[in-house]
Amino acid sequence: MAPLILYLYLILSSSAFAFAGHDYGQALSHSILFFEAQRSGYLPSSQRVTWRGDSGLLDGKSSGVDLVGGYYDAGDNVKFGLPMAFTLTMMSWSIAEYERQMDSSGELGHALEALKWGTDYLIKAHPHPNVLFGEVGDGNTDHYCWQRPEDMTTDRHAYKIDVNNPGSDLAGETAAAMAAASVVFRHSNPSYSNELLTHAKQLFEFADKYRGKYDSTITLARKYYQSYSGYDDELLWAAAWLYQATDDEYYLNYLANNGDSLGGTGWAMTEFGWDVKYAGAQVLAAKFLMQGKAGAHSSVLERYQQKAEYFMCSCLGKGSKNVQRTPGGLLFRQRWNNMQFVTSASFLLTVYSDYLSSSGKSLSCDSGTASPSELLAFAKSQVDYILGDNPRATSYMVGYGSNYPKQVHHRASSIVSIKVDSSFVSCRGGYATWYGRKGSDPNLLNGAVVGGPDAYDNFVDERDNYEQTEPATYNNAPLLGVLARLNGGHSGNNQLLPVVVHAPKPKTTQPAPAIPPKSTPVPANQENLICAAESSGLITVQQKMTTSWVYMGRTYYRYSTMVTNKSAKTLKDIKVFVAKLYGPLWGLTRNEDSYGFPEWMKSLPAGKSLEFVYIHPATPADISISSYTLV
Repeated sequence: MAPLILYLYLILSSSAFAFAGHDYGQALSHSILFFEAQRSGYLPSSQRVTWRGDSGLLDGKSSGVDLVGGYYDAGDNVKFGLPMAFTLTMMSWSIAEYERQMDSSGELGHALEALKWGTDYLIKAHPHPNVLFGEVGDGNTDHYCWQRPEDMTTDRHAYKIDVNNPGSDLAGETAAAMAAASVVFRHSNPSYSNELLTHAKQLFEFADKYRGKYDSTITLARKYYQSYSGYDDELLWAAAWLYQATDDEYYLNYLANNGDSLGGTGWAMTEFGWDVKYAGAQVLAAKFLMQGKAGAHSSVLERYQQKAEYFMCSCLGKGSKNVQRTPGGLLFRQRWNNMQFVTSASFLLTVYSDYLSSSGKSLSCDSGTASPSELLAFAKSQVDYILGDNPRATSYMVGYGSNYPKQVHHRASSIVSIKVDSSFVSCRGGYATWYGRKGSDPNLLNGAVVGGPDAYDNFVDERDNYEQTEPATYNNAPLLGVLARLNGGHSGNNQLLPVVVHAPKPKTTQPAPAIPPKSTPVPANQENLICAAESSGLITVQQKMTTSWVYMGRTYYRYSTMVTNKSAKTLKDIKVFVAKLYGPLWGLTRNEDSYGFPEWMKSLPAGKSLEFVYIHPATPADISISSYTLV
């Protein structure tokens, strides 16, 4: 058997694209469907997971608040606020980045419904600016029972944080979730987006002003979702999402001014998940930098970017401290639900690959460089492992492929549906009748990504093996974006352009920049400088096309423009005139009919250069210096 195992390993390891047979569109559909199985509350008429019924209909009543709805986190029947909010943040990020690919696969509508199901609950859980309910149910009594959600007899007490009993990590993550979701709904549901943004701003202020760990207030959560990392990372994460959602300099200043004290520029991470958000905040900060949105804080955001790239290099195995892998090539951090770290890392690798590609850059690691395609290829290898390209030939997504877990550690799927047998399942009776049952689950938990194998690719498909067979919503949420990206391809989308998420199909034509008549395309292989000197050589302007892509049959180009002061004096009060521009421009400040220095720059010393970039579907814009002062 040893030669066969070695052969399988070599095949699996030889190329990230060795297996091309996966249906990523089907996997995406399954992944979104899983969230319908996790719903709490009154199920809608559009419910597709028909073996589930209404549940948790009195949630919040004893506390005088309506907390009906939301999601159960995993295989139990508790609604834990911290992982639920992180799930929704990552679901929002997935949709915001890859909306076009989701729409083309027909899944955007389902994704938006899944997101709104969660954010509707978050709105309910935030009844006052400085009050947030962070848990419904008790993990201890819930785990004592094995019941369908529809039969729950366990305690449904609601637990909150407030001014006197704070929880900055919980409030910060919920602020991030609502800010991220506001980006998603901005165009398809603007009033709802504004409502989410109002909650996000209030929660961020609450988190920042009244600081404390949420599990010091909601102590019951400590056994299940302890905040080991504290709340510093959530404050930065929330600020980053609020800047993404608002372009308000207040949040950029917060991110930059607190980068050192809260650890954003200091912590070099090799994990990202519901507890530790640093890598996510660092990737967003790097995105702002590459977009030209760093303002006066470029140097600080560069340090964030260094830490983001440390994470990428560590995953690729090219860093100074690399993430462990199984013999079959899977990233491995811990034996209990390791897959949560695999899917979240794969998402960060995927979006960072597209950010680098959009900016025409590559990744520099301790052990060499990595192209954007290499990051995406590695993320793909992790997804392919999940879907069955592994030494066990097991799909760790329930319902995908022919060999997937059949005894999932999940109360609702392991007990006969209430629609089939309405007989009451008691607290301990469920253990006696259903938990120890060796047969396959009576209900298919379609799309659920389970905890996965151990450090040696071993996996035991048994219901009591909760470390490996229990699924979780935060396993699936990051995977939505990766699957959409792999299924839909790049589609010529520049990930550094402003996010616009439209309503799902039926699809209307997306507005595009005005196109000049009879423009001459720039050759795709052009690498040479393509313009021009100004003012007798004292101030020069040089343009270069750095990358191009095709979207909806139209070719778009990214141009880098360098303004260089070749005089012996300091350049001030410059006015840059730009004509025949048919797209966005970053790195200069607009002043009526011309452009000036960016806000963070007042002058350009002798011998120094200023770079700005623009994107449009045409030959280079006409750029000239209309006036300036040398002092």
